[in-house]
Amino acid sequence: MKINHSWTKLFSLPRSGLHRIAWRDLGPPDAPVWLVVHGGPGGACQPGMLAPFDLQRDRVIAPDQRGAGSSRPRGLLARNNTAALVEDLEALRAHLGINRWSILAGSWGSVVALAYAARYPDRVQRLVLRGSFRLTRREIAGLLQPSVQKGKRLGRADAGWPLGRSLPLPVALGRADQLLQKRASGATATALLRGWQLRELRDAATGVRRSLRQQSAVPAAQQRRDWMALRRQMRRLDASLPRTHRLPQDAQLWSRYRIQAHYLLHRGFIGPLGLDAAVQAVLVHRIPVDWVHGQVDAICPPANSHRWMTAAHGAQWVRLHQPVAGHLSGERAMLMCLRDCVAQNRSISL
Repeated sequence: MKINHSWTKLFSLPRSGLHRIAWRDLGPPDAPVWLVVHGGPGGACQPGMLAPFDLQRDRVIAPDQRGAGSSRPRGLLARNNTAALVEDLEALRAHLGINRWSILAGSWGSVVALAYAARYPDRVQRLVLRGSFRLTRREIAGLLQPSVQKGKRLGRADAGWPLGRSLPLPVALGRADQLLQKRASGATATALLRGWQLRELRDAATGVRRSLRQQSAVPAAQQRRDWMALRRQMRRLDASLPRTHRLPQDAQLWSRYRIQAHYLLHRGFIGPLGLDAAVQAVLVHRIPVDWVHGQVDAICPPANSHRWMTAAHGAQWVRLHQPVAGHLSGERAMLMCLRDCVAQNRSISL
């Protein structure tokens, strides 16, 4: 039996005459199959997303969504919506000859995973959903206007933020979408890209810092190192804000945030009510769900998972896990929880 553990080996599936979906296939071919759905929108699967799995005993399929990551064309908005993402996953499952798979998804990825499970419930064995995003106005405003929502300042990032701190959310989203229609080369678009990334990192670091306050010194040691690494990355980004010349990473940021602005402008093409309906469909089909949400998540409120856990009315196949963690999957308490969820599914499969 040949086991593939190479992250660099990439496959591609043509879709809709415009898109090519990239994916990686890792682990034993006859092991229980997990589909990993990345966040964003506009993000990509990363090697760190394999950490919850044992690649000697789990097979992991890790695709990049349309227009994102290694999928091509990068940043393409045509025929790019949540329904298309769902059909891409189903086409990939059929292409690989997989009967059923479990799904591990985080943040925005939980939206795609729920939409997929509601559309194809017979193809889903289990859902593990981390830090679920509900697409509320408050969450979206927190991504674009965090200085208003959280009462904090970022120096140059706030001063140069091109969306303004008092614009109504629909106007801010429309302006972001307009700025990123073409490849970001102007100073305003560049400030948007770099500032957006800095805001994401700041909120992630906020969750890590909050979790540190609630943990003992020994288990918090790795968490503290992660937080310091985030802080160093934030300082580098902050220093790049006033630079007017184009940086190598700007092209990647353009495709990421162009996709993200597109999806946020359209409320994920599903919205909170559509997500509630998807959760109800999952419950009706009795698909086991593990809601995993950090107690101090500063990006997606823990109330999201609480809301959907409550909708289960005590169903035994639905569980809520609340590790002392923020939003990131690699935080120590979060990672341990995800590993436990995956291991339980493995024991059931056997």
